[in-house]
Amino acid sequence: MIGDGLPVEVPPPGSSFTDLLHTYDLNAKWEVPPETGHVDLPVPEATTVMALRFESGVIMVGDRQATEGYTVAHRRMQKVFAADRYSAVAISGTAGLAIELVRLFQTELEHYEKLEGVRLSLDGKATYLARMVRGQLPMALQGLVVIPLFCGVDEVTGNGHVFTFDAVGGRYEEHDFGSTGSGSREAKSYLRTTYTADLDETSAVDIAMQALVAAADQDVATGGPDIRRGIYPNVVVVTSEGLRDLSTDETAASAQRALEVIR
Repeated sequence: MIGDGLPVEVPPPGSSFTDLLHTYDLNAKWEVPPETGHVDLPVPEATTVMALRFESGVIMVGDRQATEGYTVAHRRMQKVFAADRYSAVAISGTAGLAIELVRLFQTELEHYEKLEGVRLSLDGKATYLARMVRGQLPMALQGLVVIPLFCGVDEVTGNGHVFTFDAVGGRYEEHDFGSTGSGSREAKSYLRTTYTADLDETSAVDIAMQALVAAADQDVATGGPDIRRGIYPNVVVVTSEGLRDLSTDETAASAQRALEVIR
């Protein structure tokens, strides 16, 4: 009701869950008042994640370590998530905000599918994720940055695609592989020397695991496989048959092979 007693006319909800939240003023308030200046909070930071194409689709790999400055905050953090049946999203940057962004993105895709009766196209998913990153720009300007990584399989062509983003919502499709996080430079340097377009699934997982080990050797914020504690990277594989998480046994075997190659 408005001041004169007349009902407020609310527009019908569309296909966007976020727009629906905005309509009823229920959207998340992530803005930080500008007078606070740069935020220097002891919040966990997530690094390093990567995705690469192989002959049947795309794989995504993420380390498990989160840091607060030079301190390890978490050793078993999940950074790779299913976005829907045919796509995956990984996070780097401010961990808490990044996880909330992923949850909202998952809900957004599910909401669209329920209302429209079809899944959003892979390109549409990447575009919407870029919009979400741009929406938290005020937080990024305060130092609380979230940078996702997105990959999936086009349901029409069956081809795998990898998308990277920047802090202001720029979206870029990578030709073969992409990585983000503090160890991304080292990971991409390794992939440039080892990646080939004809990789099968096992070879692609092994090369990605080797790149993560190489990044962990050079970047203190990146956690490599921890055989003693039984901590291994998260790995998902996306093909035209759908998304699946690699089992602990599969990732452990790949991690062991990677450590033998790199060290």
